[in-house]
Amino acid sequence: MKKILLVEDDPNLGLLLQDYLELKGKYKVVLAKDGEEGLEIFTKENFDLCILDVMMPKKDGFSLGKDIRKINPVVPIIFATAKTMIEDKSEAFNLGGDDYITKPFRIEELLLRINALLKRVSNNESKPEEQDKFQIGDYQFDYKGQIIRKDDNQQKVSTKEAELLRLLCLKKNNVLTREEALISIWHDDNYFNGRSMDVFLSKLRKYLKDDPKVEIINVHGKGYKLIVN
Repeated sequence: MKKILLVEDDPNLGLLLQDYLELKGKYKVVLAKDGEEGLEIFTKENFDLCILDVMMPKKDGFSLGKDIRKINPVVPIIFATAKTMIEDKSEAFNLGGDDYITKPFRIEELLLRINALLKRVSNNESKPEEQDKFQIGDYQFDYKGQIIRKDDNQQKVSTKEAELLRLLCLKKNNVLTREEALISIWHDDNYFNGRSMDVFLSKLRKYLKDDPKVEIINVHGKGYKLIVN
């Protein structure tokens, strides 16, 4: 049974989500009432996925997500926010979030997002026939381990960062179209997912910036290209 950390300061909504996800999703859900309690619980137990409300007392969801990423760089995180500004969604992905859902939302939609995220993680762990190790200039990229290595240094990457970099590697020195990447990873090529992907691309560029032979460029009107000279 997969284990979920749910951090929600509205007790009625928190209990409703907990009961629904345990009954319909067959998940074990641990509920925390604020960010500080959520962090304390996360440091003591192992979780397969986290759902973090953004607007909370004591410690907001973004701050909690940042602290969780310091402990575990790869556990999937869904941010739940009442805000609809694209800047807030960009911040969610900048902090290493894997998805977001805007309040008010249907519980069924949240369950679908949880199922999709956990399925992608499971698929990443169960496809030995797929190429999962790549040489990118001076870097070694372990897709399954979600690690980029160079010399004695290594960088943990999130699930979506790993999926995006793998697609770029498979198309090395060729164009990866924007639509192909969005449909493959997000299953939808809408505007907000496109903005989210731009955030992940910026982070990948930072991870690979120490090798001048490696560059991720925008191909106007088409997509992106990982260039390795």
